Amino acid sequence: MIGAIWLLIYSFSGFYVNVLQKSRVKECFLLLFVAVIGVVIIFFFFYIDNHWTNSTHTIYNLLFLYFGLHATISIMAKMVVMSISKYQIRHKTIYYNSLLIGSNQTAQDVYSDLETKNRYLGLKFLAYIHVGSEKFDFFEGKLKHLGGIENLDKIIRRCKIEQVVIAIEPSEHQKIAEILTKLEGLNVKISIIPDMYQMLIGSVSISHVLGVPLIEIKQELLPAWQNTIKRVMDIFVSLSVLVLGFPIFIITALITKLTSEGPIIYQQTRVGKHAKPFKIYKFRSMYVGAENHGYALSKHNDPRITPWGKLMRKTRLDEFPQFYNVLIGNMSLVGPRPERQHFINKIIEIAPHYTHLHKVKPGITSLGQVKFGYAENVIEMVQRLEYDIIYIENMSILMDIKILIHTVLTVLSAKGK
Repeated sequence: MIGAIWLLIYSFSGFYVNVLQKSRVKECFLLLFVAVIGVVIIFFFFYIDNHWTNSTHTIYNLLFLYFGLHATISIMAKMVVMSISKYQIRHKTIYYNSLLIGSNQTAQDVYSDLETKNRYLGLKFLAYIHVGSEKFDFFEGKLKHLGGIENLDKIIRRCKIEQVVIAIEPSEHQKIAEILTKLEGLNVKISIIPDMYQMLIGSVSISHVLGVPLIEIKQELLPAWQNTIKRVMDIFVSLSVLVLGFPIFIITALITKLTSEGPIIYQQTRVGKHAKPFKIYKFRSMYVGAENHGYALSKHNDPRITPWGKLMRKTRLDEFPQFYNVLIGNMSLVGPRPERQHFINKIIEIAPHYTHLHKVKPGITSLGQVKFGYAENVIEMVQRLEYDIIYIENMSILMDIKILIHTVLTVLSAKGK
């Protein structure tokens, strides 16, 4: 039990996330801090009520002894493992497939420095792409040229890129927004070379100050401990609903089968986190062949929806099988609603920043769903997008709980559509 508690404490503290690119000094101090908290928690629950001694002095001695042993052994083991991994990274036994964006003098300088002075970062550059109309010939014979930024997302998927370094000229900085939009939702680390002006006014936080100064664009929207809690909530709630709601599911399945022809469960390909497709499951609420004439969104008084389907949609019963999607990790309880690639392409034509939603798992419910509801066309999808962006920029466990409460109230009042 004590071992399990330590695993939870270290998991909440983020020790098991991004383990290969951490500073040994920072990890050492963080481990000391977490060890103090963990020792106090464990000592309080397991030892403070024991009657084997009435001596406060003995209790405090045991407390400090436990802390000393745990912290010393943990730090020593951590330093050994991290030193081995750092050695492997320096010698490129472990490395990260990297892509350089830029092809002029700045890119040349950055590439040279990262290859000679920053081997501890473990970047293995596979190729570069140019931003402007011309490409610098310095990379000939050193790096493969894969074209311009227009195919950036496809290049990253095809080459399995893990890290992107943006090293463009100051005159090309108007392209940064376009580059970052194309990188939205992709599972890559992004670093940018800052302007001297930005560094002088202190508007950026520089990492790797001992080598090439890099701005790391954080992809993690939640702290590690909140990410862990969010996943624990997803598993606990979805498992509880699937087990406790099993009789309701059986009744819903029977009525669905008896009221119209076709399968009970409807599955459809949607786009999830990091733009990866997955199968979403719902109770079928439409007649079979509802989209024989092409892609279409549901609308008010949609003739394709069965009478029983209308009731299911009002109470959100049709979405209950999605708790299985949550359980297996394709979705979360709260997150932007997943869409089909066909409609995503249409949305991006109007709002390219839609790809921002691919940073997180899609959800059964969302702020957009609570505040706006179902969208009947692409324009309404774009309007709902504003709420989803607000959610992503302000993500927290507290906000998830608020959205879940509003969703439950909607289901109980049958105000869905």
